[in-house]
Amino acid sequence: MKNVQISEELFIALLKYHLVEIDDVLPEIKKGLEEKLEAMVRRDLYTKYKTAPTEEEREKARQEYLEKVGMYRSFRW
Repeated sequence: MKNVQISEELFIALLKYHLVEIDDVLPEIKKGLEEKLEAMVRRDLYTKYKTAPTEEEREKARQEYLEKVGMYRSFRW
C-alpha cells in the first residue's frame, strides 16, 4: 500500500473533526480531500503517460492527462 501525504492544515482539520468533534471544519476537510484526490489522479495519469509500453497507450494517457489538467485542445501539439 502506498503512503499519501497531506498538508498540515488538512491534518489539523481532520484531528479537530475526529478527536475534538468540531463539525465546522467539514467543508475544509471535503475541499482538501477533493484537491488531494485530483492531484493523485493527475499524477497517476502522468506516470502512465511516461511509462506506457506502446506509443498508442502513451498518447492515450497523454490526452487523458491534458484533459484532466484543463489544457484546451487548441493549445496541444
